[in-house]
Amino acid sequence: MDEIIARSNIYALLSRILLQELDSEILDTLKSDPAVLEFLPHWNTWEQRTKLTNTQLLEEYLNPDFTNLSLLHLVPYETFYTRSDQMIETGGANPVTDIYSAYDFIVDYEVARVVSSDHIGIELEFMHHLCEAQKKALSEHDDEAVNEFKKVQHHFLNTHLLRWAPMYLINMKYESRTPLYYDVAEMTLEFILSDHELLSSGL
Repeated sequence: MDEIIARSNIYALLSRILLQELDSEILDTLKSDPAVLEFLPHWNTWEQRTKLTNTQLLEEYLNPDFTNLSLLHLVPYETFYTRSDQMIETGGANPVTDIYSAYDFIVDYEVARVVSSDHIGIELEFMHHLCEAQKKALSEHDDEAVNEFKKVQHHFLNTHLLRWAPMYLINMKYESRTPLYYDVAEMTLEFILSDHELLSSGL
C-alpha cells in the first residue's frame, strides 16, 4: 500500500506544479517538505528559496518562469508533438478523450485553465486518478481491479505520456530560468520512466 500511496502523491504533486502557476500554499510545501526537497536538489540549495518571501519568489521568479515554459515558448500538449501539423486538438478527436471517459475522469477546464485535455498536467492528474482507484481496490482486496488499474496505467504511459512528454520535459529543463522548474522537469522525466519500469515488471 505504501508504494501506491507514494506514486499517487508524486503524480498529484507534479500535476499541480505543471498545470498552473504556484500559490503560497503549494510553495510552502515546496520550500519546507524534506521529502519533496530531496527530489529537487538545485531548488533545495538555491539561496533565494529561504531569503525571499513567498510573494517575491512567486512574482519575481517562479510565475514568470512558469509562463515562459507553459504559455510563451513551449507547448505542453500531446497533440502538438504527435500530430504532423503540430496543431493542438481541442475537440472530441483528442486522443485522450475516450480513455478519460472510460475511467470517469472529467477535466475541469475552468479550474485547470488549459485549452485541451492532453496537457501534461492533466495527463499526470489522470495517472493520479488511476493510482487512487488502484489504492481503493487494494483496500477492498479486489485483486482483479488492482491488476486492471495497473494495466491501464502502463498502457497510458506507453501510448500517451512516454510518446511525447520526454521531449517537452527536456526542452523545459533547458529553457527553465529557475532551479525549481529545472528540477521539476528532471524529476518528472525520471519518475515517469521509472514508474513505467515498475509497472512493466509487475504485469
